[in-house]
Amino acid sequence: MRRADAEALLRQMTQGQSLLRHARAVEIVMRAQARARGGDEEQWGIAGMLHDADYEKWPAEHPSRIVAALRERHEADLADAIAAHYTKWQQPYTTPMAKALVASDELTGFVMACSLVRPDRILGLEVKSVLKRFKEPKFAATVERDEVLRGCEVLGVTLEDQARFIIEALRPHAIELGLAPGSGAPETPRATLSDGAK
Repeated sequence: MRRADAEALLRQMTQGQSLLRHARAVEIVMRAQARARGGDEEQWGIAGMLHDADYEKWPAEHPSRIVAALRERHEADLADAIAAHYTKWQQPYTTPMAKALVASDELTGFVMACSLVRPDRILGLEVKSVLKRFKEPKFAATVERDEVLRGCEVLGVTLEDQARFIIEALRPHAIELGLAPGSGAPETPRATLSDGAK
């Protein structure tokens, strides 16, 4: 699947800037994961871009709509990865791409939330700050901490290492993502939205 086709599919289903920004952020992180793990950067990025594509229009059916759309396009690996990006769905992790996605989704949103409460945004964000916020239940309260930890376990990384990886992946894109100092505050980050429909 080409990125342009994936983006067109995303925009058919999603209009909200918060979800579009989250899609782009997870795409960036997944591209970095592919480079680090020898994966197909384009495909891994597309998995990140499309993982929540149907959430806005069909939250109660998420992710079945986007998974079905990908299967219709014979994109089995993408469909399988997106079908498994929440551990409580109890879907198998059949590829490294699927493991990377479940470990990157929630934590990417959480790292962005950590950035937005700092004057220097992501440019000065340190891992220790993310870990401290992670222990504060009232901060980005709808982020399921146990889900983040299970995702890291699936990928075989520590929370500390995964947080560092995500910060380093997002930092070069700070302006685009609204995470640079002085940039206008974006809408509520994906990390603070309810994932109850998952």
